[in-house]
Amino acid sequence: MKLARYGEKGREKPAILDNMGKLRDLSNIVDDIDGKTIAEGLLSKLKEVDVSNLPSVAEWERVAEPVGNVGNFLCVGLNYSDHIKESGMETPKEPVLFLKAVSSITGPHDDIVLPKNSSKVDWEVELGIIIGKRTSYVSEEEALDSIAGLCVVDDVSERAFQLERSGQWTKGKGCPTFGPFGPYLVTLDEVASLDDLDLWLDVNNQRMQTGNTGLMVFNVPYLVHYISQFMILEPGDLISTGTPPGVGAGMNPQIWLKKGDVIELGIDGLGEQRHKVVSCED
Repeated sequence: MKLARYGEKGREKPAILDNMGKLRDLSNIVDDIDGKTIAEGLLSKLKEVDVSNLPSVAEWERVAEPVGNVGNFLCVGLNYSDHIKESGMETPKEPVLFLKAVSSITGPHDDIVLPKNSSKVDWEVELGIIIGKRTSYVSEEEALDSIAGLCVVDDVSERAFQLERSGQWTKGKGCPTFGPFGPYLVTLDEVASLDDLDLWLDVNNQRMQTGNTGLMVFNVPYLVHYISQFMILEPGDLISTGTPPGVGAGMNPQIWLKKGDVIELGIDGLGEQRHKVVSCED
């Protein structure tokens, strides 16, 4: 199934996609889609629902991030072999982990805002993992049981903040609107192969990124297993699993996002995002 949320910021409502690609409102069944409702068995409950009888969502409604109240927003760096080559860096022996601020989260079609004093804002299409149950020290073999679903993530990054201001990467990753994800939480039964998903991203109708999850250094089950050795993963937590080649920092000459640019991105079977880049003064 494909779950979504819609409505103005702070007043989002839950929804589900029907077989005709139409969003149907779930407000009479569940208050929201978040860690609490996922932990209480939301996915199993929805399997018994006749989606065709639910109210339809108006097409003009804003589509929000598909999971509310995310607790942890974890990211993996340098996880595609071809992106590592483009970056001129060595393949890590263990996953490179960092955090994005949950305040960076925004909807899959919301504007991306250039931060004050920014000069090198970049794009990164990534596969996201949404955790489905409390997870600690899980084995790689059992890791898929901890996943509620997958989603599209744009790990927007300010490279000068990230790489030129000393310290950790977090400074370039957590700015407001730098964490759009969605449009859907897609359950694993709808995904043919975790190791063969195509990713793409365009800027102003020009293809920048093309990738496939088969080129991940560390795959989805391993990442959930690995991260759970260092922290407890809670229902609704989000893990972004790294980006393929084609980021602006890897271009020659380098290319950075500017006001008025339009970013479009997607992953096989998981949906698409579209963002306009605006100034923080707009």
